[in-house]
Amino acid sequence: MTVTTISSREFNQDVSRAKRAAEAGPVFVTDRGRPAYVLLQYEAYQRLAGPPKSLLDAVAMPGSDDIVFDPPRMGAGVFQVPDLT
Repeated sequence: MTVTTISSREFNQDVSRAKRAAEAGPVFVTDRGRPAYVLLQYEAYQRLAGPPKSLLDAVAMPGSDDIVFDPPRMGAGVFQVPDLT
């Protein structure tokens, strides 16, 4: 894996070069000499992020028993018949 660092000015002038470099590894884009962004191929991002979690997975997480979820009830007056006249 090759790590490439380019300035934001270089990135703006040659996006294609940055995309080609991202095929070999992450591309750090600097802003005033400090890393500000990272360009990755989508497949590399997916490997880092892991599989998507469902709502069921989130609720089943350890420690989720302490979360209190009591949404307000929808009462009368929430739904109104539209006046189409």
